[in-house]
Amino acid sequence: MSNDIPPEMRLVHLLRAVTVEFDLRGAEFAAAHGLHPTDLRALIWLLDAGRAGTKATPGRLGDALRMNSAGVTSLVDRLERLGLVRRERDGQDRRRVLLTVEQKAVDLGWSFFGPLIGNLVAAADDFTPAELDVVHRYLSAALHATAAEGTASLAPGKTEPDMA
Repeated sequence: MSNDIPPEMRLVHLLRAVTVEFDLRGAEFAAAHGLHPTDLRALIWLLDAGRAGTKATPGRLGDALRMNSAGVTSLVDRLERLGLVRRERDGQDRRRVLLTVEQKAVDLGWSFFGPLIGNLVAAADDFTPAELDVVHRYLSAALHATAAEGTASLAPGKTEPDMA
């Protein structure tokens, strides 16, 4: 029956299935560590911002997660209390608060998601560099298409998702 489904829709269905699996794993991680799923999304966004060299501010985080100021304040307060995030003044503009992920959060994430990331990296071993380029192009296009439907992309300053 899957031969009756156009190849583009098979890709959409697979991408949706991967997304559901990631979401389930994220919910398991959040529950195991007393976090809300939004806490995990915030940590991922902050990690991506750090890798992209983007200054992470509460305002940018709120825009990315589509949260109001009060919600972001509560979220950051909670993550800071747990020792996962640090607030600090921007050295170039003391009026601006920057958010940084603490090493504790990175270690916690790797302890849970490390094996999954390892499996995903190993899965790429069966593909040629040219095939990986095609997959990369499709996933980048899918990210852009998805982000275009919302008001903000989850990835700060990124043209592609970054999972590590």
